[in-house]
Order: sequence, then structure tokens, then C-alpha cells
Amino acid sequence: MSTLTLEATDILRWTVSLVWPFVRISAMLLVMPVFGARQINARVRLGLALLLAWMIAPQLPEVPAIDPLSVGGVVVAVEQALIGIAMGFVVTLVFSAINQAGEAIALSMGLGFASAVDPVGGVQVPMISQYLSIMATLIFLAMNGHLVLFELLLKSFETFPIGLDGPDNEDLWYIANFGSQMFAGAVLIALPAVASLLLVNLAMGVVTRAAPQLNIFAVGFPITILAGFLIILLTLPSLTARIGDFLLTALPLIERVARI
Repeated sequence: MSTLTLEATDILRWTVSLVWPFVRISAMLLVMPVFGARQINARVRLGLALLLAWMIAPQLPEVPAIDPLSVGGVVVAVEQALIGIAMGFVVTLVFSAINQAGEAIALSMGLGFASAVDPVGGVQVPMISQYLSIMATLIFLAMNGHLVLFELLLKSFETFPIGLDGPDNEDLWYIANFGSQMFAGAVLIALPAVASLLLVNLAMGVVTRAAPQLNIFAVGFPITILAGFLIILLTLPSLTARIGDFLLTALPLIERVARI
């Protein structure tokens, strides 16, 4: 009767073939939109990362047999976490830019005080930012953005194999420059509403000078809010297109970070 014997090298090889992909996947799920929201339980996120790592482990190239408890293993784990965080953080920058645009619009409308907890970031944001964030999330899911990210993540194990090699300074600078591009994109989203509301405020100022007895706070506040909602309604088609373009802009940077 034959007996099954396991050597230490076999156990180490099976362990690292699952541990390193798990670290990269869980790091990306931690920071990416939708799956990185605070409403998603940590156990659900870790379970999904473990499931994905178990599914793609047989398709990965040969993983170096580095002891996870050694100094080299800690270095590899940190590098895999950095790769996953960088890939998910790029998309998070897009959602942050959309929140910034919503804050600018809300302040121009006078709704800066009306805030709620953002389910993605877990911070207080104006209701307009919340509305734009929900819209961006729906567009992201409608474009199968989460599936595209998972596909890029799978390809990253082939183009950026597991080993003693992580993101270099050039990759990090590209991500930093992308943040400045997203800030400019947030200005473009908020510019139509902010400029239109500026004209409304100027008109209310002229009315105040012409009729000083008019209570501008009682009349101007509702008019500004109503004008803001009408402007958002009129610019809605271009707004959704702009958000979709932002999400598509993030994909080439993710490919560059993953060296695809």
C-alpha cells in the first residue's frame, strides 16, 4: 500500500503559489472602488481575494520558492501589496476627482452644508458629491470596469511576475501626475455649473443694488439652489460622458503600472 509523502519544499511551493497572488489581489480590493467601500465586510473582501487567488494560481508562471516568514518573503509581500494598491488607487483617484467636482458645485449652489457619508471613502461629502459618486459607480459597473480590473490583474502576474521586483519611482511619478490630471478633470466637470451659478449670483447682486429693500437672503438662496439643479439636469448627458472618459483614462495608467 503506497503512502502519500509530503516534503517541506512541496508544502512551501504550494503555499507561496497561493500567498503571493492573495496579497496582490487583496491589496487591490482594499483600495479599489465598490469592493473597497466600508460597507463591504472585511471577511467578504478577504474571501473574494482568496477565491480569486485559488482560481488563478494554476495559471501563473513559476513562483519563486521564497519563505514567506523570511526577510525576503516580507519584501516580496510588501512589493505585491504595492502593486495591488497602485492598480486600485488609480481608479480611486477618478472617484476622488468626481467628489471634488461635486463639492465645488455644492458650494456654488449653497448646498455645502448638506452632507452625507460617502460609502466609498467613508467621509462626509456634500449631497451633490454623493450623487456624482453614485452615478460614477453605476457607470463603472455598467462598463464592466470591475471585470476589466480583474482581467488586468490577471495579466499583471504574467507581465509583472512575482519576485524581488516592485514598482519603481517612475511608476509612482506617473500616478502622482495622474492625480493632477484628475484635479483638472474635476474642474472641467464643475466648470459649467460654477460659471452659470456665478452669473446667477451676479444677477442677484444687480437686483440687490436696484432694490435694496429686497431681502436677498430670502429670495436669492432658493433661486440659486433651483438654478443649480436645473443646470445639473441640463448638463447631465455631457456629465455622464465626462465621467466615462475619466474611467477610460485610468485604464492605460493601470496597464503601465502593471507593465502590460
